[in-house]
Amino acid sequence: MTPETAPPRRVAVLMFDDVEVLDFAGPFEVFGVARGPDETFAFEVFTVALEAGPVVARNGLCVNPHACAADIGRVDVLVVPGGRGTRREMGRPDMLEFVRAASAQAQLTLSVCTGALILGAAGLLRGLAATTHYAALNELRALDCARVLPRARVVDNGRILTATGVSAGIDGALHVVARTLGEAHAAETARYMQYDWRRRRVARWSPPG
Repeated sequence: MTPETAPPRRVAVLMFDDVEVLDFAGPFEVFGVARGPDETFAFEVFTVALEAGPVVARNGLCVNPHACAADIGRVDVLVVPGGRGTRREMGRPDMLEFVRAASAQAQLTLSVCTGALILGAAGLLRGLAATTHYAALNELRALDCARVLPRARVVDNGRILTATGVSAGIDGALHVVARTLGEAHAAETARYMQYDWRRRRVARWSPPG
């Protein structure tokens, strides 16, 4: 199957109460507008929560997720945003089990901001490098990851990627577009969004040995 005839990659954006708005909305926009070589939309992006029903994001924004965890089917990219709610969610066994399972069958997993804490609590950063919002770096250091890279805007471990705070989720999502479709398509997506993507600061990490 050629890239021109490949079906859109399915992107699941995780939702939970007290999620940071731009953490999920930035990547949602990137994946929602990115186009492939044949100028059709390259991604099918949707929101998912553990249970059916509305989610109340930061500042009281009410969002109705497209799907609940049991019904999402195949996922190519999992996006785990951050926000104050991550401290609650990283202590929920059902949330951690969902993230582990969804990440295991996805091609790529991208966390934004303190979404990295959920990945760390789920054991997905073991032996990897990671970053998060500057105010949560010590919390990330307390988890089981090999190295914290506070200066990188995006850390790319291969299958697992982390981005720093809030607006950096746009950079992380554009980097995923670049990896899957090519730099030109990512640059065109950024141009359409009128987003300045020159300060990328992507750190690629390979575990020693």
